Amino acid sequence: MKKCLFPLFLLLLGIDARAQQDFFAISGKDTPSINFNDFRVIDGLRGTSGEKIFGADSSSKVFSQSRNTIIAEDKNSYNHSQSLTMAALAYDSSNNSLVYMPMFSSNIYILNPKTKEISLVENTVARVSSCDINSHITRMAAGYDGNIYAMNNAGTQILQISKKGSQYVVNDLGIVKDDVSNGKNSFTAMETGFGGDMVADADNNFYVFAASGNVFKVSVKELKAKFLGKIAGIPDNYSVNGSAVNAKGNVVIASAKGAPLYEVDLENLQAKQLPGGEQLHIYDLASRYFVNNRTASTATLADLEIYPTRVDEHYINVHINNKNVKGNLQLTIFDMSGKNVINHNMSVKSGILDQKVELKSLTNGAYIVSIADESGKVILNKKILVTE
Repeated sequence: MKKCLFPLFLLLLGIDARAQQDFFAISGKDTPSINFNDFRVIDGLRGTSGEKIFGADSSSKVFSQSRNTIIAEDKNSYNHSQSLTMAALAYDSSNNSLVYMPMFSSNIYILNPKTKEISLVENTVARVSSCDINSHITRMAAGYDGNIYAMNNAGTQILQISKKGSQYVVNDLGIVKDDVSNGKNSFTAMETGFGGDMVADADNNFYVFAASGNVFKVSVKELKAKFLGKIAGIPDNYSVNGSAVNAKGNVVIASAKGAPLYEVDLENLQAKQLPGGEQLHIYDLASRYFVNNRTASTATLADLEIYPTRVDEHYINVHINNKNVKGNLQLTIFDMSGKNVINHNMSVKSGILDQKVELKSLTNGAYIVSIADESGKVILNKKILVTE
């Protein structure tokens, strides 16, 4: 029995270690107002704090994209890479970097957690004003399409931050408006819709968690926010300031007021406290995971699965654990025009298969992966997005 348990323990240990490496937070000091302390790793499964990556007092070297040189920043202003007013963070898995914006600034920064190098993207698209709380960027998340998205308090600007070659480009997608069904739970009202954070799903929709605990689903295509409900199971005075998806596919929320982290079920918006119990001051959360997207950590529970569906490492895994699936299988990948771009033969014995399929020949974009059995019957279709 021990021989069986030991490999399983190593597998779970590996999953947990990866989950910790892919979950990040902007941490604050124990003060009544926003006071940036550091970027740090967070255990998104246990709700505990981990390694500190970069802090308010760290030595920094900032490279300006527009000026193509290292610059000296004014530390007495809000427009610098270690500003006290940090409230928007995203994790860009395509280059393993943290993307963030100070709340009173239009500047966009990209931090390499390993080298501690910072790139500044001078953003002339956002209309952030220090005296207008509506304009402050407080929500940010990586979209399933590989771009970074940021939104201000009132939803009057949603920014798309994308990389074209070696340069970052910022686009203003427009104004997010309330769905007619929202009623008194307005996305644009300070009491019900301001602040908080957002996460993305596998269809590139966003779920915005307002500081009030209200949850809205935002369609980027329609630029409309639909009220889903209010989080249950958190203290009445809990201010929701950060949200991110953990390795189990559940949303984790955090507060700037010094409180434990909670895991939220999006189906019923019921929250349960994570076991860590630390009184963390968290201004924002970020991870590499998405709502409704199976990750490598949960794929072993499926009978038939392809993962990841957002591909940034030139391969996918095919996992089968179903005694009714046997013999030779044909895996075919189609581009969105219907053209066959990859064929791959697989053989299943005793209903078990774990195989890696290389995708190095594919350029960035969306594709359909189809698996057919020996009779030609399609047993699985899955959309994937190649981002690197």
